[in-house]
Amino acid sequence: MYLKDEIKRLAKEYSGEVRRFRRFLHANPELSFNEDQTAEYVADQLLAFGLHPTEGIAETGVVATIEGKKPKSKVIALRADMDALPIQEENNVPYKSRNPGIMHACGHDVHTAILLGTAKVLQQIRASFEGTVKLIFQPGEEVTPSGAPMMIKEGVLDATRGKRVKSIYAHHVYPETKVGKVGFKVGPMLASCDDIFITVKGKGGHAAFPDDVVDTVLIASQLVVSLQQIVSRNAPPHVPSVLSFGRIVANGTNNIIPDTAVIEGTFRTFDEVWRADAIQRITTLAKAVAQGMGGDCDISITPGCPSLHNASELTKRSIKQAQSFLGEENVEIIPNLIMGSEDFAFYSHEVDACFWALGVRNEAKNIVSNIHTPTFDIDEDAMEVGVGLMAWLALTELGVKEQKIKDSSVDEIWKR
Repeated sequence: MYLKDEIKRLAKEYSGEVRRFRRFLHANPELSFNEDQTAEYVADQLLAFGLHPTEGIAETGVVATIEGKKPKSKVIALRADMDALPIQEENNVPYKSRNPGIMHACGHDVHTAILLGTAKVLQQIRASFEGTVKLIFQPGEEVTPSGAPMMIKEGVLDATRGKRVKSIYAHHVYPETKVGKVGFKVGPMLASCDDIFITVKGKGGHAAFPDDVVDTVLIASQLVVSLQQIVSRNAPPHVPSVLSFGRIVANGTNNIIPDTAVIEGTFRTFDEVWRADAIQRITTLAKAVAQGMGGDCDISITPGCPSLHNASELTKRSIKQAQSFLGEENVEIIPNLIMGSEDFAFYSHEVDACFWALGVRNEAKNIVSNIHTPTFDIDEDAMEVGVGLMAWLALTELGVKEQKIKDSSVDEIWKR
């Protein structure tokens, strides 16, 4: 039996266990940096695999390593996020969230379960590869500031066995893609994300006497319109950018102008130089518009994730290995930049990174809802694909070539 076939066999053999991991996590979701039960569960599984996890990194993160032969030769990392979202689940399934108002609506339960399954596979065949695989179970992906920069600061990419992490992999459930398929994109993939908070200050009063007020509602309306020129007139050519405002609160009534109005929005792009320039332009223009209309504003822009960049050569190698493992027909090239963001981007600015999409859609089973919705779910057959491919990508990046093994028995592999 060839090693590739052994990985496929083990991924299938452990698929029921991985499904149980996912269902436990889905039924017991926890919000960002409160993943205490999740972290304990992850650590317990890793201990059962014979690993020695370290807990409490970036508050609730868990890290473990799997060492093959010559563990100092090369170190790569695999990452999964663990937090859930403040969404009330509407699915009627046996593993429905037991925690009111909290749901794994972004698939982080899937990511965590798959990484646990991958860890079990790699631990069983560790005599068949050289180097070290670091497993990163990360908290707080869904909030700003998020967990990735905290884990980096606490050293998850630093030297292990004398070697710094060379490259890192992660994936995300992708409801647009059918189960059984995966998607890759070389280079820029996901946008940066910065949160904008503006408080417009004026002078409230009776709406019947506009000459006696500084109209915060009018100023806020003008700001929303005027700030659009930041993107439409200043963005560099061929650099996709989005400036959107999703919340405006002016707590007056039909005939009362309030003293303040609040605007909240998001700015996203793919160029870090333009990103910094745009943030400065937003701040300057907002002040100018508000003051020009007789009021003022306080503006706060919270830096979020940078843009996510898949290392060219690493991702090209990964595409070839995915095609070898799954078949060319099951590996798609994502054609367009995606304006969503992911804090895996922080790792991609530190080491070579590859972030890929895992298809989870099944229209025949009516599994079609998008992420961040109360009816999101996955076809759980996707997890066998995720475990097998993640394990295969890890091994091939460590330098393992397709090889024939004498016996499919895990015990026999380890004895050798």
